[in-house]
This record gives sequence, C-alpha cells and structure tokens, in this order.
Amino acid sequence: MFETVLVANRGEIAVRVIRTLRRLGVRSVAVYSDADADARHVREADTAVRIGPAQAAESYLSIERLLEAAARTGAQAVHPGYGFLAENAAFARACADAGLAFIGPPAGAIELMGDKIRAKETVRAAGVPVVPGSSGSGLTDAQLTEAAREIGMPVLLKPSAGGGGKGMRLVRDEALLADEIAAARREARGAFGDDTLLVERWIDRPRHIEIQVLADGHGGVIHLGERECSLQRRHQKIIEEAPSPLLDEATRALMGEAAASAARSCGYVGAGTVEFIVPGDDPSAYCFMEMNTRLQVEHPVTELITGLDLVEWQLRVAAGEPLPHAQEDITFTGHAVEARICAETARATGDRVDFLPSAGTVLALDEPVGEGVRVDSGLSTGTEVGTTYDPMLAKVIAYGPDRPTALRRLRAALAELSVLGVDTNAGFLRRLAAHPQVVSGELDTGLVDRAAASLVPDRVPDEVYAAAALLRQAALEPGGAGARPESGGWVDPFSVPTGWRLGGTPTWTVHRLRISGHPPVTVRVRGRAQGADVVIERQDDTPAAQDAPAAEPLRARLTGLGAGDDRVVLDLAGVTFPFRHVADGASQWLGREADTWRVVGHDPVEEALRGGGSDAHAGELTAPMPGTVTVVKAAVGDEVTAGQGLLVVEAMKMEHLISAPHDGTVTELDVTPGSTVAMDQLLAVVTPSGTGEAGETEERV
Repeated sequence: MFETVLVANRGEIAVRVIRTLRRLGVRSVAVYSDADADARHVREADTAVRIGPAQAAESYLSIERLLEAAARTGAQAVHPGYGFLAENAAFARACADAGLAFIGPPAGAIELMGDKIRAKETVRAAGVPVVPGSSGSGLTDAQLTEAAREIGMPVLLKPSAGGGGKGMRLVRDEALLADEIAAARREARGAFGDDTLLVERWIDRPRHIEIQVLADGHGGVIHLGERECSLQRRHQKIIEEAPSPLLDEATRALMGEAAASAARSCGYVGAGTVEFIVPGDDPSAYCFMEMNTRLQVEHPVTELITGLDLVEWQLRVAAGEPLPHAQEDITFTGHAVEARICAETARATGDRVDFLPSAGTVLALDEPVGEGVRVDSGLSTGTEVGTTYDPMLAKVIAYGPDRPTALRRLRAALAELSVLGVDTNAGFLRRLAAHPQVVSGELDTGLVDRAAASLVPDRVPDEVYAAAALLRQAALEPGGAGARPESGGWVDPFSVPTGWRLGGTPTWTVHRLRISGHPPVTVRVRGRAQGADVVIERQDDTPAAQDAPAAEPLRARLTGLGAGDDRVVLDLAGVTFPFRHVADGASQWLGREADTWRVVGHDPVEEALRGGGSDAHAGELTAPMPGTVTVVKAAVGDEVTAGQGLLVVEAMKMEHLISAPHDGTVTELDVTPGSTVAMDQLLAVVTPSGTGEAGETEERV
C-alpha cells in the first residue's frame, strides 16, 4: 500500500477520498486553488499545496502544477476523483512518466473508452449490444445532420470526449439541428477541450442503468451490480439507487457479464462504470452507451448494498493487489438511494422550470445523521460557493432493508438538511423522492422534466412570512438586535413595537417583505414576537390569491429567541413550524424541511422611484445567473423576433439562452463575448416594434 497519496480534486469527492486514506493509515495531500484556500478538503487533509488561481485551467486542470505538488510532498500515487482530469489520458500518462501510480485505469483504456465512437466499435466487437447511431470520428456539421436524418428524429447529440451530460442535446425537430449542433460543440469544447460529436437514436422514455465493475492488473474482472440512474435533469443524474427496481436476477446477470466483457475489451484496470440505455417495457433490449473510466458520483449506493469501499479497492488495485473476490462472492443486501445537493435556484415560468447556478456563503449548516443515513459533503460553515466550479456541494445517501424504507429515510434526511446562505435543490429533491412514480419505481429519464413544474411551489407558505416578520419584530424590541438602548433601564412604551397606546386600541407594526421570484407581501404585527396578532396581505394575482377571502388576524408566537441558537419555533394559529434562521446584513435566511428562503425588506416607494412599478419596466428581464457571456448573436439596431436568441450566458458549465421577449429592435447591448455578468445585471434592451425611441415601452433582457 502507498504511504502518501495526492488527491487531485476538490470539494466533496476530495473529502470522500481523504476519509478512506485516513482509515487505511495513508497520508493524504490536498491541492487547492486560491478560491479554495479555506475549503473543507484542505483542512481535513494531512497537508495541502496551493496550485494556482481560481480558474481551473490554471490550477485543477494544470498537469504540471499537480505533478509538482506530488513531487514536493513525496506522494507515490495520485487519486483524480471525478471531473477535472479524472478521465484525461494525458494526465494518467504523465503520472506514470513521473513515477507516480495513477489510481485509475491505464491511459490506453481511458483514451479508448473516452472516445465514445471507438468505444462503441470496441464493445460491439466483444459482443455487447450498442445504441444505433453515427459511425466514424470527426464528423462535420453536415455529416452529423445527414446521420440524424438517416437515423430518424428524435436524436441525441453527444460529445465524443466526455460525460456527465455536458454538451448532450436532445433534438426532436430537424429544423433545430444546426443550432443544437453548434451549442453542443461549444459546451463540449468548453468542458472537454474537444468538440467532436456523435449522434444516436433517442429511445423515448428510456431507463438509464449502469453497472459497476472492478478489474485488477492480474486479469480479474467482476461486477458489483447495477445502479438505477433514470432520475435526470438535462441529462445529469440527480437521484440514483441500487439495485434497480426494474431488473430481475436473470437480466442483472446478463448485463453484469456484458459490462465485464466491455471492461475486458479495453484492458481495463480499477473501478469503472458501464452505462446502458434500457427500454422500460423490455429490459432485455439493453444497449451499451458508454463507459466512465473513473469513480462515479453515485458510487456510495453500491458501497452500501455490497459492503465494499470502492476507494479502498481503487487504491489496492493501483498498488498491484489482486481482487480477493470472485463474482460468486459478491452479494447484494438491502437498498440505497442517493440525492445530489447542488447550488442552484429553481425558477418556474408556467410549465417550464429553469435551474440556474446560485452562489453565496454558507452561513449556517445542518447535515442529517441517523440510522441508515450517510452524507458525503464538501461543505462547512463559511464555505464560499461560487460559479467557477461544478455546482454539486454534497450527497445525501439513505440505506434500508428494502426500497420503501430507503426512500422514507432519504426524505427524512433531506428534511433535516439545512444550508443557509446559498440556494440549493434539496427541497426539490425531497418532493421528487415522494413523487408517486418514483415511489412505485415507474421511472424514465424524462420523468423529472415532466414533473418539475409540480415540484417547485408557486407560493411561499404563510408561516415563512410570519416567522420573518416576527424575527424582525423581535429585533426591534428591547434587547433585540435592532433595539435602541435607553438610559437608566427605562423603556419608552411608545417606542416598543407592541402597538401599545394609552387608553387606545393598539396599532399595527408593518413589515413589507420580498422573496426573490415572488411578489412582495405585507405582514402586520400587533404585539410582541412572543405573542402577537399577525395579518398576512399578499399582493399577487394568482387564482388562489384572487379567490382567497380577506386576510384575518392570526395568533402567532415565536419561541427560542434569546437562547443563543439559530433555531426558533413558530406557533401560527395553533400549528407549530420549526425554523433554522440566520441574518445576512439586511436580509434573513429561513429554512425548514429542506426548503430555504432569503427574505429582504421591500420599500414600494423606492421601487416606484426606480421605475419598477411602471409599464416601462413591466417585463424586465436580466441576467438569470452570475456567469460569463459566451455568445452574442445580435447587435444594436438589429430587428429581432419574439423567441430569437440574443445572448448565451454560461456558469458552472451550463448554458442559458437569453431570447427576445417580443418582436422589436435591439436598442441597447451592454456586453460582449467574455463579459462577466452578475445576477440580474442588465444585458440588452429590445424596443417593441411600432414604438418610438423615447418615453415609450421598452423590454429589458
């Protein structure tokens, strides 16, 4: 076994690898960019080396700097984790040339399986069924278009050089092929440095099932069963489980042997995953899609049902040890489900839901514990989450003796998770795990997209506004954070926000609040936070609001204040709601049952002065996320039509197309390719057709 291993990665996976190294008594070396100087993986490693600025190309993707860090610390081996250089054959080869063991497959296997076109040809020759699609490398746009026509719509465009859903595009309309090919090439080039594409037949409502394989350097190859990965958004997995609720023992054995054959066909060594597309109505018609030549994000579910530590066996195989198990020794016990926690904000528009990268500082953190619960996380209080790297922050994994138990434990664990200061998808995942089709196991890769709108609440619950208002009320009371000190210990009763008046009816304290993406709300409070009447006045025009009766006072009480904790319990009309809360300047973060809300004060006068309530700005749209403008498709003076793409903003390797909201003329364009933009920054202005230049309606994009 090695004495010292350098972990060439960051965040959650670096922490995960370091955990196994510590258990085995192996010294760990972390690397970090300037953005990660105070990151959890840096603190948990035995030693750490700075490798450059925040830009990944100058730090985590710099082979030279990683090898230098290994040399400086006496490392004998390098674990690449996943992402970055994990599937980079040049890195594996450079490690070998430097006398370092690469904890992964040989460079030749990475090159072969990393080229999806060659990979399909190789496994087909080994008798593994493959998805029908284009053949040959380096196809031009015209050749890809012709191949798509021959296969028949719909088709899936895929980068040949990488995985993780980056650059994948489902195309149902032949007229959109040119634009989708261009977008897929951009994403592939940005993510992998290679814009080679292939095209495959799309199977409607397929299931994505993968097989974990382990191979040693002595010819031994085994599989560790399958993982169901059909719950995906934009071709990226968000919930995975093992075993699959679809497969029977016979199909599992056949797919396992096919995966082992694929591994043998490329001379594989180490832990790898063979991915299959499986028709839900005929599991026996499975087809090879690709092989991931690294540890997978979802590996914990396999570890929990097999009892094996995959990182440990990566290390042992890389150190030259043979696998101690034959295939018949592998048994599967129980069921495990994993949810990926990502930094992102859900924005619902009608039936469409966009998930946009979020950023911020983790101000408060609670990670779940309990029977059958495991958390793999790179988070800690104070962690700065930016848009430079992948948005995945942590994974919550639940294990049980059967699938219903595992799902219940996952939902309960997600309800205990609280990340305040950064928007995450935890609440969305908790609702997804309770979706009837997920509970029944009737999954397919399009389920999340179809169900997304129903999993993003269109209204903020009353209790959130009530809790936020009472927290503000408490801050104004004597001893509160916003209270004004009085001399001699005497408190002027007229200055206390209880509404007390000598011989008169108590008055109301008004709190005007806003949560991003929702209309402002007015909360009137009469009394103290520990006992008050509360009226919640909504200003939205949804059907539910229009049909609702006039707001009536509700009795409310907030307990837990002054206990030095960031937990309070709201009693609203006899029902209690526990909250985690933290102040962030003038705003408040509230969290409960996996959902979080950032509440800010709302000043209608200030908004009117800014023009926010006027018709001139009624449809204002701005940058949907912090990121970089990668493409500008228009110029000032251009005539555009509704829905025409104007700009592309990229963050965390995700692209978001900014389109014209209506027919009109581009009258302002304030960015160029390469411009860095902030959330809600003005990008362009489209003046509607038939209007003048000044004093008339504009739409801001």
